[in-house]
Amino acid sequence: MGKRLLEGEKINLKNASKDDVSLVMQWWTDPQYMGEYQDIMSLSKEELEKVMLENTIFFIIEKKNGTKIGHIGSWMLGRTMEIGFALVPNERRKGYGAEAIRLIVDYLFLTKDIVRIQVSTDTENVASQKALEKAGFSKEGTMRKA
Repeated sequence: MGKRLLEGEKINLKNASKDDVSLVMQWWTDPQYMGEYQDIMSLSKEELEKVMLENTIFFIIEKKNGTKIGHIGSWMLGRTMEIGFALVPNERRKGYGAEAIRLIVDYLFLTKDIVRIQVSTDTENVASQKALEKAGFSKEGTMRKA
């Protein structure tokens, strides 16, 4: 896949490349980055590279100055796309998440044969829920633990 850049007002989304694997591995094994609502990932570097470059749509979130501040990705569930995202802690609550969500949603509906995009968050993850609402998502329900 060639280098794709989705341009926003404050951020850009660029296709992840092999050069990004080490940084994403660092992020995904950092409790501060993953936050209290996501588990630390236990993938090998090779497994992570496959996830990033083959199995999903995976973008690096960059500020306009090129600083890499997070990731956003999506994967298929039937004809539905699920989205996941995270930002480095010092760049949260600045509107970057909502903008990244809007960019990937527009991209997915324009390029994929899908009928729905969904996101699951922890019920206590108010910051992500606010970013999703700013991006046009609405809460449909609460999944109960079995």
